[in-house]
Amino acid sequence: MRFYRPLAPIHAITFDLDDTLYDNGPVIRQAEQALRTHIGERYPQAAAMTPQDWHSIRRDLIAQTPELASDMGQLRLLTLKSALQHDVHGDQLHRAATDCFDCFYNARSQLTLSDEVHQALASLAAEVPLVGITNGNVDADKIGISDYFKTIYHASLARPMKPARAMFDEAASELGLSAKRILHVGDNLIKDVYGAINAGYQTAWYACNRDMTLNREPVKALPHVQLDNLSELVSLLKR
Repeated sequence: MRFYRPLAPIHAITFDLDDTLYDNGPVIRQAEQALRTHIGERYPQAAAMTPQDWHSIRRDLIAQTPELASDMGQLRLLTLKSALQHDVHGDQLHRAATDCFDCFYNARSQLTLSDEVHQALASLAAEVPLVGITNGNVDADKIGISDYFKTIYHASLARPMKPARAMFDEAASELGLSAKRILHVGDNLIKDVYGAINAGYQTAWYACNRDMTLNREPVKALPHVQLDNLSELVSLLKR
């Protein structure tokens, strides 16, 4: 654990989820493969599309509706609808796109958290309220973390993704606390650390899946503390 700024008393903690509580990269690759298999078995024209074709659809959708950049679920569903339109039509198109989305979403949430993470969350939740703030769309019930959190905010059309301060402000309002009494824990120095500090939070930088060296990533603001493991948060509450 390394300190970069003084820490005030912590009355609540907010958590990023992806790449903070678990390594999200392998999970997404597994889900993408499951989706490719699903499409390949059912929709030949969509299966023949190149990665550039898929990228072009996403780019055009975001150009038409910029808010989609904050809603990974809605963006994926609309991308699938566009990609499948040469294989199916009418009501079948919506059902096909929804089935493909469900295939990805179910696979995307097939992960197991470590015992260390469960123990840390349980210990922390017994001391202060916890709130999730994520740009992703993992199913918190399926991965077994819902009971630890007062609520979990997912970026969406109505909630701009981090580093925008909207979800941080909403969390502080839900908690009924001044932002300066809340500690946000996350892996990304821009989306989590800079975003939270810009919203008035204290911050803890922690990534479960990579070497954490400040000069290897863009830095707009230093965190208050850098963690080596999540269990260190318990000791922070007792300072």
